[in-house]
Amino acid sequence: MRKSKYVITVQRQFGSLGRPIAKRMAEILGIEYYDRDIVDKAAEQLNLPASVVKSEEETAAAIKNPFSNMRFPLGKSSSSMQNKIFEAQQNIIKFLAEKETCVIVGRCADFTLSEMENAVHIYIYAPYEERLKHCINDLGLEETEAKKMICEVDEARDSYHKNFAGFLPDDKAHKDILIDSSFLGIEGTAEYLVEAVKRKFPEKQ
Repeated sequence: MRKSKYVITVQRQFGSLGRPIAKRMAEILGIEYYDRDIVDKAAEQLNLPASVVKSEEETAAAIKNPFSNMRFPLGKSSSSMQNKIFEAQQNIIKFLAEKETCVIVGRCADFTLSEMENAVHIYIYAPYEERLKHCINDLGLEETEAKKMICEVDEARDSYHKNFAGFLPDDKAHKDILIDSSFLGIEGTAEYLVEAVKRKFPEKQ
């Protein structure tokens, strides 16, 4: 990897505000932000096999609950197709990391970029009650559905990460920072993490 670049990877629990925190970090640092939708779109533009992810996940996304597709990180295709999608997404993540300084959320980016020298791997979590409150108040889910989503999405993400990376997303051995987002909230957590990144890479700011 080029010495002039660095990458921040973010894995998170469902309802922990991990995505908005990651996005806010990118805004403060003035760098690019990539989540699963942008990565999949990049796959289409690069004509990589991961373009099939869109059609695979549209099936789940068509369900009334707009967050239902999170239950199926790689859609519901065969294991052979899932392996091809994951391999393609790995290539995309490496391409993005080589191309520019950025924040990448999910998709086992911590595993894919585990050997990258200029990378910070973050895991964002929060107490169950705080996550439930966020799902109900901010995402507009009914309490029963929110509880179901927290359980199923966490399980899906853990299973996906364990299957392809070989370790769980909150494994301390593969993380530089683990942080409870309820302690400082979105803005405070983002600012705290940005300060840590700036201290880690002072010459790259």
